[in-house]
Amino acid sequence: MRDYDGFIGKVYKKTGIDLSSYKERQMKRRIESLITRNQFTTYDDYYEAICRDSKLLNEFINYLTINVSEFYRNPQQWEVLENDIIPYLLKHKSKLKIWSAACSTGEEPYSLVMLLTKFLKLNDISIIATDLDDGAMSKAKTGIYSAKSLENLPKDFVYNYFQKINESYMIKDTIKNQVSFKKHNLLESPYPDKCDLIVCRNVMIYFTEETKNKMYHKFYDSLDSNGVLFVGSTEQIILPNRYNLAPMKTFFYQKLK
Repeated sequence: MRDYDGFIGKVYKKTGIDLSSYKERQMKRRIESLITRNQFTTYDDYYEAICRDSKLLNEFINYLTINVSEFYRNPQQWEVLENDIIPYLLKHKSKLKIWSAACSTGEEPYSLVMLLTKFLKLNDISIIATDLDDGAMSKAKTGIYSAKSLENLPKDFVYNYFQKINESYMIKDTIKNQVSFKKHNLLESPYPDKCDLIVCRNVMIYFTEETKNKMYHKFYDSLDSNGVLFVGSTEQIILPNRYNLAPMKTFFYQKLK
């Protein structure tokens, strides 16, 4: 298959997704497997098809955005969040502005709400949750999950905040109502401001170093004073002081003044 460069230019014009910001080898492999699976032979043929067929276009965007998620992913990090980070943030403010970036199908922002119920009344909890993928956010708003995705979640949260429906679990409106879902492109859209906590996990690994550098500077600008950035377990920031960030705990970085 040829003309990947031409393909990414057309995709950018159509969707606003800049594939040149992603690691090329990894992204080409993903797209070419999708093209083959749909029985096309060239990038041009596939592009014309996604322009005609909204189902194919949605599949393409969903596949690009790599929606793999679960509640309390990497539980030890959620313990650090509970025992150290949130108490630290609440010393400075009684109400927190929290952004779950690249929130996928909603497990992460809903986990944040449930955890915060240990510290705050539900009415005082508000999470901004953003993603590029409409399909993922639609699933998040529906709030129905498999038993497997709940395996790491504290049992009292499952008991208090979910309703079992056959073999699935629906999250209760008391939790759903505290999350505001919005479409957002991390590469293009303006970032929320004055965030006390930004959670952006397991997405940076797909971007080029140049793109990551730009995004870390944007995260810095998006944080309020004393704010904290929480990254994924394979995404430790090398030389965080380049971005005016300081390590607090492993995977947690505080904004320097």
